[in-house]
Amino acid sequence: MAILWFAPPVYVRTEHDGFRSGVHHVQAAAEELVLWTKRGPKWQKAERACMDAMSGKVSPQQAREAFEEAAKEGPRRRVCSFAD
Repeated sequence: MAILWFAPPVYVRTEHDGFRSGVHHVQAAAEELVLWTKRGPKWQKAERACMDAMSGKVSPQQAREAFEEAAKEGPRRRVCSFAD
């Protein structure tokens, strides 16, 4: 399966204070979502968008947008800028 790249990547804070992770493609977003303990409506939408992108039903950009929204909803994993 081809890598389904994001442009630009989504940077999220991790469970380790001061560290962030750059999520660059759909497959990495799906792997990241599995690690999250808070699984609200935005998490569910992002999980579905990642699966749909991997099966060609939606674009990687649509999955990126859903992932970014889920990251904003997460308890410790939040979207952050590169400078954070």
